[in-house]
Amino acid sequence: MKNRLIFGALLVCTMLMLVAVPALAQHQRIGAVAAPELLIPVGGRDFAMGGAGIATSQGIEALHWNPAGLGRMTGSAEAMFSSMSWIADIDVVYGAIAGQFGGFGNLGFSIKALGFGDIPLTTEDDPENVSQRFYSPSFFTLTGTYSRALTDAITVGATIKLISEKIDRVSASGFAFDFGVQYEGLVGLKGMSLGVAVKNVGPQMQFDGPGLYRMALAAGGNRPQQFYRLEAATFELPAVVEIGLSYKYMVADNLNLAVSGAFSNNNLYYDEYRGGLELGYTLESVQLYGRGGFASVPQDADNIFGASFGAGIGYNLGGVNVILDYGYRQVEYFDANQVVSLKFVF
Repeated sequence: MKNRLIFGALLVCTMLMLVAVPALAQHQRIGAVAAPELLIPVGGRDFAMGGAGIATSQGIEALHWNPAGLGRMTGSAEAMFSSMSWIADIDVVYGAIAGQFGGFGNLGFSIKALGFGDIPLTTEDDPENVSQRFYSPSFFTLTGTYSRALTDAITVGATIKLISEKIDRVSASGFAFDFGVQYEGLVGLKGMSLGVAVKNVGPQMQFDGPGLYRMALAAGGNRPQQFYRLEAATFELPAVVEIGLSYKYMVADNLNLAVSGAFSNNNLYYDEYRGGLELGYTLESVQLYGRGGFASVPQDADNIFGASFGAGIGYNLGGVNVILDYGYRQVEYFDANQVVSLKFVF
């Protein structure tokens, strides 16, 4: 009876979200956001599938895509390292660890850092950087995720994110939450999965620091010249609601096919539609994967991202499964995005 009540509540929540998303889309705003790095994908597998794995992403890879997937770890512990070449020579480094803790559930922790390299420091007094001074922004996000299985078919998860951004002498910090649900065996059909994730829900962020002070004279007063602090504007986080469906089909005993689709509604961007597929082949202790995907934003004619492709190989080293994944995505105006991730399942 308890499981039925849990399932009923989750189903009602999912249906409400399905009804609410079109309403949100009717009042959508397009604008700048705080902490856009929260939207940068990680991990070669789901990246190569166009980010469509909201319903199937599992284990440590699910920390970014849907926290509920952490409850479907295949091992007692997992670790992953991922490196990506993003746009404009920005590098994204990501690391995560996760473990099972019996009846308590699963815990995972991750860090994502952006590398910008050295940027010339130009000022009002030195617009050409004759002094040859440089600075390097520091952007990183720390996360902690908890997930557990409510039934054999349903897992739920939640993530807290701590955000830090520093650019020369100004900085901003904030926090956000993710919530997710995954349901396997949708409508009693084996291989059919549903995933729902609400991500980046949190307060607005604002920059502050000594870099915002300016020497000026007060208007309408008899006061000497002094420093005044400029108040930076506040910006909303890029909150998103994502819904995904996936179907896994066993083509043969050692060959399986997974087809996934997802819809993403962003509070400050156009709706996005994603699709992806994965073909997996198992040969004794070796697993081979081929993947492809796309992400379409019909309302945005200036969307610079194209189709994605990738591959993966896994090998069992006597109790430790090592998986190497690669993802590639076409990008207009910039070099293509490329992701390499290495995962260990203990």
